[in-house]
Amino acid sequence: MPEGHTIHRLAADHRERFGGRPVRVSSPQGKFADSAALLDGTVLETAEAHGKHLFLGFPGEEWIHIHLGLFGKVNFGDAPAPPPADTVRLRIADESGYVDLRGPTTCALITDAEKRAIHDRLGPDPLRPEDDPEKAWRRVSRSRTTIAALLMDQKVIAGVGNVYRAEVLFRHGIDPYRAGKDLTADEWNALWTDLAMLMREGVRLNRIDTVRPEHTPEAMGRPPRVDDHGGEVYVYRRANLPCHVCGAGIRTADLAARNLFWCPGCQRT
Repeated sequence: MPEGHTIHRLAADHRERFGGRPVRVSSPQGKFADSAALLDGTVLETAEAHGKHLFLGFPGEEWIHIHLGLFGKVNFGDAPAPPPADTVRLRIADESGYVDLRGPTTCALITDAEKRAIHDRLGPDPLRPEDDPEKAWRRVSRSRTTIAALLMDQKVIAGVGNVYRAEVLFRHGIDPYRAGKDLTADEWNALWTDLAMLMREGVRLNRIDTVRPEHTPEAMGRPPRVDDHGGEVYVYRRANLPCHVCGAGIRTADLAARNLFWCPGCQRT
């Protein structure tokens, strides 16, 4: 499932390619056909993201709400647009190009009130400047749940996925099994600040890189990592390999229905 930086990048791409212009909206697959017909020929006014939710704004306070889930894919292309495949749930196009959406968990036309309800049930997003980390801290600081599980709970903090969870806890030397209530406010603020920085870089580079300059392949004289998420990491998907910092074997376990990765040597507190 894409992490939050990917959705913010998609929002920016929609704004850049189609923002402020009339667009053609269609649903070759047919599942979004009635809503597409209502929007066809109108202006795509804006696009925004909150966590893993993408919102495309149209006149009359109407929004296309998209959640990619595990299998959703978005593909942009230049004009002339080829005939769409019958698996395309949503196509948005103008004279300069198009974007196709396939396989999302959610693709629905919603009202402004329905959009606000989605925001209300999500935690703050490190990539949304207006979001308050104190809202998440109030939940974290009272919780006996592990910090690793809390970071994956979209009602606590929105947009963090398995990669960012593992990597930010490593970068701050925090045992993933520590209860939220055992973190200090300073530790939480440091985690939030670091997540915001890492995720902004993810938006900019369109990949996840989490290693500090002294631990890059060039600095350490090691081979670069080869992985489908495309970046350099400390612990994610590195089970049983030596830690870049202390040399201990990276461990893995199931936590919050996902594979957790951590270093027993560096993450003791």
